[in-house]
Amino acid sequence: MSTQKSGKVHHAPVALFVYNRLVHLRKTIEALQANSESLSTWLYIFSDAPKNAADEKAVNEVRQYIRTIDGFSAVQIIERAENSGLARSIIDGVTSVCQEHGRIIVLEDDMVVSRYFLKFLNDALTLYERDERVISISGYQYPIKTALPETFFLKGADCWGWATWQRGWDLFEPDGRVLLRELIERKLTHRFDFNGSYPYTRMLRNQIKGKNNSWAIRWYASAFLKDKLTLYPGRSLVLNIGTDGSGTHCSATNAFASDISDIPVKVELIDVEESSFARRQYIRLFRIWLLQVPVKIMRKLAYIARQAMCKNNACS
Repeated sequence: MSTQKSGKVHHAPVALFVYNRLVHLRKTIEALQANSESLSTWLYIFSDAPKNAADEKAVNEVRQYIRTIDGFSAVQIIERAENSGLARSIIDGVTSVCQEHGRIIVLEDDMVVSRYFLKFLNDALTLYERDERVISISGYQYPIKTALPETFFLKGADCWGWATWQRGWDLFEPDGRVLLRELIERKLTHRFDFNGSYPYTRMLRNQIKGKNNSWAIRWYASAFLKDKLTLYPGRSLVLNIGTDGSGTHCSATNAFASDISDIPVKVELIDVEESSFARRQYIRLFRIWLLQVPVKIMRKLAYIARQAMCKNNACS
């Protein structure tokens, strides 16, 4: 089912992927509406069908809400009749919008954005539209304490509040096995993993094994293997509020939480090459997280042990 509120498209359309989290979604929409560009932005909302009877009520509540959304140039709702899952929903949705409009801004239903989010992505899409070296624009920035450049490039692609053109999305390779084979043959896994500081290769292997169904790891690998660059803001324009454990592939953690910038990020032409400085900061942050993993595991094991003990002793 598709419903539409008519309007004119002036900026890149936004594709928003939703499922069953009404509270998160309201915050996402309200933040997006606070962008002055929303009034001239076409909003596509892809609503996935419930995967089981337990999710039906929450999905229906979300569908009732999205029919009331306004504040955009147009709102087009695509309600899936069958459950697609997040990966297939995003791949199909991004493909269809890119084919129609040639460019796209992508959000999920757990992302709160800055009021300067749409301006940054639209400005960058326009500025680098003809530069084949640039595959996408990211609105998210990791919580790095060191001051980063206003904007910079890194090899690969990202997944939290991002934008691309059809020429960029055409490079997406959905087969994880093809991607992993090329990474291994070209001896690129170490660099792909940010010098061994983050387990991206393991994520890709797990996608192949069916342990996750991440479209994002395949998007990153597709861009990385084509030597393409993504433009990043020096300050985050996105906060993922779904890392409370409510989202697909998300566990409860605030490690990824970045303060949303309350000032615009200026977009201007810079050298189209990977920032070695920014890459070092990413590696430093990832290594800090890596060192913290054993501590987190021990805490989790201690918690599980305590719960088991309480159950055996009937304590509260």
